[in-house]
Amino acid sequence: MKTVSTVDTHCSGFQLEKRKMASSSSSSSSSALSRISNLSRHFHSPDSKTSDNPQGAIDALGRGLIKISSEVSAAISRGHPVVALESTIISHGMPYPQNLETAKEVEAMVRKNGAVPATVAIIDGTPCVGLNEEELERLSILGNQVQKTARRDIAQVVASRGNGATTVSATMFFASKVGIPVFVTGGIGGVHRHGEQTMDISSDLTELGRTPVAVISAGVKSILDIPRTLEYLETQGVCVAAYRTNEFPAFFTETSGCKAPCRVDTPEDAAKLIDANMNLGLGSGILIAVPIPNEHSASGSLIENAIQSALQEAREKNIVGNAETPFLLKRVNELTGGASLASNIALVKNNALVGARIAVALAKLRVQ
Repeated sequence: MKTVSTVDTHCSGFQLEKRKMASSSSSSSSSALSRISNLSRHFHSPDSKTSDNPQGAIDALGRGLIKISSEVSAAISRGHPVVALESTIISHGMPYPQNLETAKEVEAMVRKNGAVPATVAIIDGTPCVGLNEEELERLSILGNQVQKTARRDIAQVVASRGNGATTVSATMFFASKVGIPVFVTGGIGGVHRHGEQTMDISSDLTELGRTPVAVISAGVKSILDIPRTLEYLETQGVCVAAYRTNEFPAFFTETSGCKAPCRVDTPEDAAKLIDANMNLGLGSGILIAVPIPNEHSASGSLIENAIQSALQEAREKNIVGNAETPFLLKRVNELTGGASLASNIALVKNNALVGARIAVALAKLRVQ
């Protein structure tokens, strides 16, 4: 019988360690190359102008695709934390100039907490990831003249060279395309009240079921049917977590009466959840619901009474489809004397803070 000497054992251990180091180095290099490959496959830097495509947003085949700011593209390629932001909240969620002020403050909050903001919109037919100040102001002033753009509308807005403010579903789509795993919004869409009769269900829910992006929000807009929305998310296979609470929040208020399927208490916990989802290749998104800060929480009864009145008005005026949510939010704000708008701004900023910290924790976890 052959004996193994101490030297043999050390050599074997040394070889094993070399293989581990090589594997780790290869994995790290592969990860970096994958990010760069993903970027080059979908776009070139906006600085790379060509005569055929003045926006410089072309892929390897020369077709117009996505324009990305140089700051955002550099951050993605280096594995630095990036947070995607929607633009519907700018054009349709708030009046001017509060919308522009809020957009700038949200981006500043993301930067303050260590991540790069990437507001998404379609400008003159070109999908853009990362807007400059001029583009933000343009969307803010145009307001409702900009087309509210969900996934179904993307091709039409691009083909007509129009301007589109991306909803949750469209923003998730573009974020996934360019490799941004974390997206911050105010509240997602869901199953509308009486949705069992109208079949009015937001495309945000099906997008969460098929696009691997983590959405940080204050839950579901309180004008919607929260219990049915959670049921629909479960059917879509979407992991739903509440941040530092066991109860799913209700946008303007901290509680909804619905228990959250799971809970995360720190940005690191949330990052581990997102990382596991990515590593397993589940192909679905994650919803992390962050309660509005207590000091900004609106009165539940005040909000609910306003919602019921606004819903009745919407039915009388036959306002349906994607026009309903902007109308309801505007009327609820009017009926609450501006209380709901103040709460809306506060919760978006808080979501940006939490989302940026989650993105930072995820970036650190992915390079370990």
